[in-house]
Amino acid sequence: MQAAIDSPASCSSLAYLKRFPLDTLKIDRTFVRDIVTDGNDRTILSAITSLGQNLGMKVVAEGVETQQQLALLRDFGCDIVQGFLFAKPMPEHKAFECLQIIIAAGGIGLDGNHLLQQ
Repeated sequence: MQAAIDSPASCSSLAYLKRFPLDTLKIDRTFVRDIVTDGNDRTILSAITSLGQNLGMKVVAEGVETQQQLALLRDFGCDIVQGFLFAKPMPEHKAFECLQIIIAAGGIGLDGNHLLQQ
């Protein structure tokens, strides 16, 4: 089960962390967008990532568009990232083709270059 920290104004999802057996914490792109230039955003994202890790969850960040954002998320220990840095929206058949390539290769690491062995 997954919980999403989906906007700065929505703290109610934090209650789910206690109420339900969650294994994934997903961070909305609004928290990722300015982490390179805004120290407060970096602090918030670092804290959310740490919270998820300390609760034994996988942490997913969405909206990653730059190598700098990726580097910071890697430093924070974010487990999974999503965003335009890796792929733009595409038709279903194209996404399926890409997934087949990724699965055949064993997965793609956080830096987008190294393969992860499972």
